Amino acid sequence: MLDTLFFLLERLFLLAHIKISLPRLVQVEREPAACTRRDDVSWTRFTRGDLLEVPRTLFTHFGIYMGDGRVAHLIPDALPLVTTDPWRVQRMVTNTRLLLGVLSKQASVRVDSVEDFAYGARILVNRADAQCAPLCGEESALRGERLIGPVSYSLLWNNCEHFVTHCRYGHARSLQTEQFCSWLKSMVWDPRTLLASVLLGILILVFFGTSLSTLVPALLIPFTLWMAS
Repeated sequence: MLDTLFFLLERLFLLAHIKISLPRLVQVEREPAACTRRDDVSWTRFTRGDLLEVPRTLFTHFGIYMGDGRVAHLIPDALPLVTTDPWRVQRMVTNTRLLLGVLSKQASVRVDSVEDFAYGARILVNRADAQCAPLCGEESALRGERLIGPVSYSLLWNNCEHFVTHCRYGHARSLQTEQFCSWLKSMVWDPRTLLASVLLGILILVFFGTSLSTLVPALLIPFTLWMAS
């Protein structure tokens, strides 16, 4: 059963383009419009301290360019919990390591090549510079280097975007987290959500009968949504 669960979760990660070891192809562009698209995709065109973004299907992955074709990025990884062998830890992060890292809330700030960081996707550079004043490139890179190694991980509160905004702008922030919280808030505030929870509670009581195990969720969920809204 556990093997089946891991298999299904790995397929989900593949759909989300999370796997690390992928083809060596990098496409690069700068945004916003003030920065021109680069036809030359060589990593030598990056500047130390650049904030790199790689759009995925379900999310965006972030890193800080260290120079010499290397990128520092925060990635969920449970392996440092069980070994300190640098050769094993530095190997490509597999889907299983990613999954266990998310579940155990453990991650690593590690340095990989630009190609491994991008794995075939296009790279966006310094998109948020128009909204936030960046630190100098050297300071951004040094901040990233000081954090290399095992760190705690939270999908919402300490992810790869928090890491790069701390390095590039001096304060940790995740637009993806803010967008998710805004969506969640709109769901809670929507009267239809409360109505759906009430109907679900009634169905639970009708089909499973009245008992402590059914009465508590049937009343608690609508009450919580009502108070939150």
